[in-house]
Amino acid sequence: MALELFDSKTQSVLEFTSLKPGQVSMYVCGPTVQSAPHLGHLRSALVYDLLRRWLEANNYSVTLVRNVTDIDDKVLVNATALNRDWREFAVEVEKSFNDAYLALGIAEPTHTPHATEHIDDMIKLVQSLISKGHAYQAEDGSANVFFDTSSWSNYGELTNQKLENMEGEAEASFGRRNVNDFALFKAHKSGEPDSAAWETPWGLARPGWHIECSAMAKHFLGEAFDIHGGGLDLRFPHHENELAQSSANGDAFANFWLHNALVTIQGQKMSKSLGNGISVEELLQVGSWAAIRYWLSSSQYRSNLDYTTNSLSDAQSALDRINVFIKRAKLVTNPTSTELPQEFVTAMNSDLNVPGAIAVLHESVRAGNTAIDSNETELVTKYLSQVLMMVEVLGLILETPKELSPEFTKQVEELISARTEAKANKDFARADQIRAELNALGVTLEDLPNKTIWSING
Repeated sequence: MALELFDSKTQSVLEFTSLKPGQVSMYVCGPTVQSAPHLGHLRSALVYDLLRRWLEANNYSVTLVRNVTDIDDKVLVNATALNRDWREFAVEVEKSFNDAYLALGIAEPTHTPHATEHIDDMIKLVQSLISKGHAYQAEDGSANVFFDTSSWSNYGELTNQKLENMEGEAEASFGRRNVNDFALFKAHKSGEPDSAAWETPWGLARPGWHIECSAMAKHFLGEAFDIHGGGLDLRFPHHENELAQSSANGDAFANFWLHNALVTIQGQKMSKSLGNGISVEELLQVGSWAAIRYWLSSSQYRSNLDYTTNSLSDAQSALDRINVFIKRAKLVTNPTSTELPQEFVTAMNSDLNVPGAIAVLHESVRAGNTAIDSNETELVTKYLSQVLMMVEVLGLILETPKELSPEFTKQVEELISARTEAKANKDFARADQIRAELNALGVTLEDLPNKTIWSING
């Protein structure tokens, strides 16, 4: 079957066809660097990493753009609260995101544009919207510029809402005409750093959040691209406003809209008011990056992912089962080139059903262990090859094998040979003694019908 994805705009599962054969262009809303990353940020980045991996596994060339919002109300507020320069603060927070992405095995995007690098692109886009009658400078003569929602009859098409039913500002303020009109540029305010404003045709101002993404997406991907992704919490108003301003400008914009669901904590939405947020540092006190990635992959991207006290320990146990099989199998055989199991392909093509794909992975592990126990080397080779290929596609982080010296390997094999001879001579006390010696060296033995295989503990 072909790849099918749930398009948030049409609210339906559609067969994915790229605009250009063999190429996929994808824009994903990255972080606003106001504070350290939390579980929701990590999940969103991982979802689109998995999608990119699957597209590349199907021989697509993927251009992935993930932006950084480095100028924003909260960036300025949080930097001021810490008595920090907002630019230095933004760089520091961004580094914490990049460190987390790297540790999770999330590949770097093709492009990582920063909002502050594309002010000119935003000005040009806003000027175009004004000329087309879809935006206006504030009625109070300030440098505020707004999108005129009443000028665009399709406003609300992404979330299937009508303008008259939407809640806006409590009243028209800052020179906006209508309560639903949203800011494209915000006039420089007294007390804000001078460095947080740019010269624009309307006066000193900084960009609004929504115009940033429209401008950066167009700069790197053009007027039309394949996929726009982000968290479900961005669907309205952020993505709705992106779509409105880009479409009003005459751009086709995104062909597919994907939104990943949220992370909950023991059934409750993460919230500052509830005090139930979990930082990366807290996660790492109870689990590894490998376990975090596995757990974040364990729920289909459109389903909420609930964190409990057992989440990471369960994930680590599942990873351990995969690791143990690979260790056992590599002592028996070597992997060969192979094809992915059809059940795995079907799951991944079914709206990126990663949990279903992981279930196929574990079924192959179980079958592979059975083949080892039955001394069916040909089957072991098959399952080992498939498991390694599935692990690669999913980007799972496995243990790095310990480098063993030739001397150590020779010592272990000589002891195993001596133990085999002792057992043949019915000298079971000597055989048990040798097993204990090997155990002291960190070696685990497994007796199969026709041979003994060994692995290193941990």
